[in-house]
Amino acid sequence: MTKPNETKNRREFIKTSAMLAGGVVLNQFAFAGFHNSVNDTIKIALIGCGDRGTGAAFQAFNTNANIKLVAMADAFSDRLESSYTKLKERYGDKVDVPKDRQFVGFDAFKKAIPLADVVLLVTPPGFRPMHFAEAINQGKHVFMEKPVAVDAPGIREVLRAAEIGKQKKLNVVVGLQRHYQENYREIIKRVHDGAIGDIVGGQVYWNSGGVWVNKRQPGQTEMQYQMRNWYYFNWLCGDHIVEQHVHNIDVANWIKNAYPVSIQGTGSRAWRTGPDYGEIYDNHAVELTYADGAVIYSQCRHFEGTSNRVDETFQGTKGRTYLAAGGNKGTLWDSKGNVLFEHDGKNNPNPYQTEHDELFAAISKGEYKFEDATRSAYSCLTAIIGRYATYSGKVIKWDDALQANNSLMPPTLSWEANPLVLPDQNGLYPIAIPGKTKVM
Repeated sequence: MTKPNETKNRREFIKTSAMLAGGVVLNQFAFAGFHNSVNDTIKIALIGCGDRGTGAAFQAFNTNANIKLVAMADAFSDRLESSYTKLKERYGDKVDVPKDRQFVGFDAFKKAIPLADVVLLVTPPGFRPMHFAEAINQGKHVFMEKPVAVDAPGIREVLRAAEIGKQKKLNVVVGLQRHYQENYREIIKRVHDGAIGDIVGGQVYWNSGGVWVNKRQPGQTEMQYQMRNWYYFNWLCGDHIVEQHVHNIDVANWIKNAYPVSIQGTGSRAWRTGPDYGEIYDNHAVELTYADGAVIYSQCRHFEGTSNRVDETFQGTKGRTYLAAGGNKGTLWDSKGNVLFEHDGKNNPNPYQTEHDELFAAISKGEYKFEDATRSAYSCLTAIIGRYATYSGKVIKWDDALQANNSLMPPTLSWEANPLVLPDQNGLYPIAIPGKTKVM
């Protein structure tokens, strides 16, 4: 139950956020009903209605906040309809999205965002910068999935919008959920307090058998095919070092409390070859070098039939630590191998749910508490530089990469337009060749 003073604070907070969103025009929008100041209902819009987007909406509904879904947007009508059906069956009248608030197409987000107080951005990551910028410009609080961009221009757009969001005091939570997982919070706090000294090295991994493939269907345009099979195209996904391994790379930056100054590494397509796998590599191994000389080794691969590993380990001047999301594991040892601290992972809350619990609690109380966009953008940039390094075979400097102008986004977004990367007559896509491929 929301307390009366919390209801008042929330109303004032949402109204103030709208008023800060950009002057007279947006003030008029605020009082025209785009932000509810009559009761304590928080209106949300779902942008991206696939499985992860639907899951994010479930998690929003499962918070203690009084939430109503009022708008949905997706490039594909079947994805939106499937998501709507699942959500409506579960949450009934809390899903108030009639046909005239179900928006389909590349510009659907522009129609859905103005109708809500909070937006959930859960499309393929290539669209995240433009969607995030629109949400911030409209004065909305945001949950957005990782990664927040797939190239350096996208990162700069997110950083620009993040600065505006800070000025407007808009809460932004990003789905790098280890920041909301108790074992990571406990261990890294102790590391930052000096439990194992200065971090001088480490290893982070996401080695698995890979993810789904959507086969090409008869009659699809190239844009439709790439959008359906988005994981395998860099303009949509960024390669799995960015889309997936960013979690572990983010932990490396978090525990170092810094970002690397240069990155070098190697990668290839060894197992997932052929037209079904687009243009991305299936393995990357990179070294993250920090300003203090520390080097953290990063490895990810999609090989079936091999050993899996998704975890992180770090070495300090006075000991070492091990972390893993699975099983909520976390241990600190001193330099002689004695256990300093071991996290008890029993009954730990689900970090995917915690993200939403804490975001909507802050909004309900009228608090400005979360600004995840900037640090998340820098961790995503770290992963993007890793891709630049493996594709080119060169040492990539942080400052050079941040200023790169190699946008991967097609100049025209329509079902008839072509993406920048196209298959040859055999259906094969061009693959980066280290030493030859230009990445910046």
